[in-house]
Amino acid sequence: MGGGNDAGGVQVYLQLGQDYGMKLLWCLVLLFPILFFCQEMVVRLGAVSGVGHGKLIYSRFGKLWGTFSVGDLFIINAVTIVVEFIGVEQGLNFFGLSNGWAVLAAAILLFAVMAGGTYRYWERFLIFLVIANFVTFPMALFVHGNAGTSFAGVVPSLPGGLNATLLLVIVAVVGTTVEPWQMFFQQSNVVDKRITQRWLNYERLDTGIGVIIEVIGALVLMAAAAFGLAHTSAFGNFNDINTTAAALQHYVGHGVGDLVALAVIDGSLIGANLTAMTTTYTLGDVYPKMRHSLHDKPRQAPWFYGLYAVLIGVSAVVTLAWGNDLGVVINGVEALNGILLPSALIFLILLANDKPLLGPWANSAAHNWVVGVIAWIVTTFSLAPLVTTFYPNVTLTQCLYAFIVCAVIGVVFMAALLWYRSKRQQNSEPDPTENRRPKGMPRAEWREVLRQRRSAWVTPAVDTLGRPAMSMARRIGLLTLRGYIVFAVVIMVIKLVQVTTAH
Repeated sequence: MGGGNDAGGVQVYLQLGQDYGMKLLWCLVLLFPILFFCQEMVVRLGAVSGVGHGKLIYSRFGKLWGTFSVGDLFIINAVTIVVEFIGVEQGLNFFGLSNGWAVLAAAILLFAVMAGGTYRYWERFLIFLVIANFVTFPMALFVHGNAGTSFAGVVPSLPGGLNATLLLVIVAVVGTTVEPWQMFFQQSNVVDKRITQRWLNYERLDTGIGVIIEVIGALVLMAAAAFGLAHTSAFGNFNDINTTAAALQHYVGHGVGDLVALAVIDGSLIGANLTAMTTTYTLGDVYPKMRHSLHDKPRQAPWFYGLYAVLIGVSAVVTLAWGNDLGVVINGVEALNGILLPSALIFLILLANDKPLLGPWANSAAHNWVVGVIAWIVTTFSLAPLVTTFYPNVTLTQCLYAFIVCAVIGVVFMAALLWYRSKRQQNSEPDPTENRRPKGMPRAEWREVLRQRRSAWVTPAVDTLGRPAMSMARRIGLLTLRGYIVFAVVIMVIKLVQVTTAH
């Protein structure tokens, strides 16, 4: 979760504060449950199945859907690693280091993270970076933030009215806080750390703490820009991280600009390492003969460490060739993350409901209601910038009506799906792996029965499981989702070209 506040995250949160004050705080509040519920499903899948996310998608949905899902991940990861280098470069530039030396220093540090060739060395290195980020938290005190103004931002609003730029920023917030690579990485890392169902509650606690750390870090950055630059000429004129850091250094002092630079360096190093590892982990899932564990030495897993080195090296070269004035590109990458998130989220929900895979650990009906609402919210917000791109004169009232209609459709669809599942279960034989409480059974008794079922559950080897039947409804749904993603990415690229040209 510490890798969520990387270069893209720092830029988006600073932009929120500098351009809109604390009026979009509701976005961060909304993202807390989204983050936790998404990552909890991933943790459960990894601990119970013992298999990485990429392999599960290939095994349960086939090569076609697996290639689409993993292909999306690889493309966005490649660009994200470059963005992380840009973040480190801008942060070190703030301390006077030239571009070449900044990129070289970042590459050396990222190679050093993996140099130990052991899981424990890597884990301690990353935990040190996460703890080091706490040093930046006092900047919220230096800018003398106002609690009343901050809490007022919890109430949803669209400052300045509805427009494509604002919605693009909101989608970027979603994309930088809940990123597809986090799902793939978390599950592979749970497997690599050899966490089983026995340790699942501890891993949930670990994930919850990580989510709190990420959201607090985002809040601190947002508040620093909102209160530190309020009533100055810089307010409402966000350009890039360095410009905002310099403005905070000038107007606030106390080294606030230095702390912003440290935050982007620290978060970008974590993000670059984890994003590159996500790619190597996932390739290892797809190609079982490729050893892909931090428990292996470099000579035992040459492809795992070698691919990581190639990704870091190529990203460093691209960063030097591309330049560092890429604020619009960073926002664009985070917006694309937000656009691709619904696809990753739908696959995650389907896997979390896979009874042959998870048995009594599969999602309960209540859990599905929550994640169903989350998926619908994420998809609706991802779709919003596309509407405003085609219809720039759409009014706020029209948009609110559209959101209400989407919400009603979502509730009706979810209720119909749950009714269908309930009818199907009534007409089927009793299932010893069922995780629904039978009618009339006291809750305390049911909790004990469920605990025993979960303790006894062992997931069969994934390769021995028959692939779930691809019903016509599921096939149409997945094809529609894929068509939406392709269409959304094309429109988002068009929008980014328009913004970049104007910029």
